Amino acid sequence: MLYGIKSLCLRYANVVGPRLRHGVIYDFIMKLKRDPRRLEILGDGMQTRSYIYIDDAVNATVFLAEKITKNFDVYNIGSIDWITVNDVARITVETLGLKNVSFSYKPILHGVGWRGDVKRIALSIEKMKKTGFTPKFKSREAVEKTVESFMKELF
Repeated sequence: MLYGIKSLCLRYANVVGPRLRHGVIYDFIMKLKRDPRRLEILGDGMQTRSYIYIDDAVNATVFLAEKITKNFDVYNIGSIDWITVNDVARITVETLGLKNVSFSYKPILHGVGWRGDVKRIALSIEKMKKTGFTPKFKSREAVEKTVESFMKELF
């Protein structure tokens, strides 16, 4: 340990919450704001992701930084579950209170939405949980809270 400095490497899942200005949730909200009857989904909708609410991501970061005992360690920071992009689309539509929204899909190679996209990103957070930290929100709740924050701002 050079100079007495400990370090921590954290790999975050999809961090969501208020003021989000990129990613699938923001994209869906902007598309639905333009046309509340139709939602284009990049990919086949079966891409799987973990979504962690910003409060949980910050709390996990602080918790681990205070808990670190090794000179260097690595942790995944995510929620305890995963959902599909189709789930995110349904949650977004439901939370916005929209009805009769048709989904259309724009898949490319292997059902992903763009070159370089990954079909499944599901980080294991077992190591983080062993430290005593478990996120408060599951992926669905993180998405719902994020959409609710946009409802106040954009609708």
